[in-house]
Amino acid sequence: MERAGSLIGKLKLSPEMADPETRARAAWTLAAGKKIGAHTLASALVRGTLIVEVEDMVWQKQLNTLRHFLLRNLKEALGEELVTEIDFRPMPPRRKPQRAVSARRGTDGIADPVLAMLYRQSKKLGTA
Repeated sequence: MERAGSLIGKLKLSPEMADPETRARAAWTLAAGKKIGAHTLASALVRGTLIVEVEDMVWQKQLNTLRHFLLRNLKEALGEELVTEIDFRPMPPRRKPQRAVSARRGTDGIADPVLAMLYRQSKKLGTA
């Protein structure tokens, strides 16, 4: 039975879907497994090197020891040797969702009384 990665390589697909980078990034989670995939993100393929963002330096060190195993899994998943090296890099810090400090102000928030009155009038007329 032939692997899906090798079949995809043989199919005549649109350039976006057949792009080696897209295929390598999609195969990363399959090759790395669910647990490693949850802590990593394949971000780019540059000249045969898959750049994988990891959570921190500890993950980077641990995954460096598994590099050859992961390369072999990628080759099996893709059906060809698109990825020749893996570069593990710590992820840039991500900002988490933040709560608003205060509620948005309506017309009361307009400091100028004339502009506030004009705004209220335009809302009554339905132009704003």
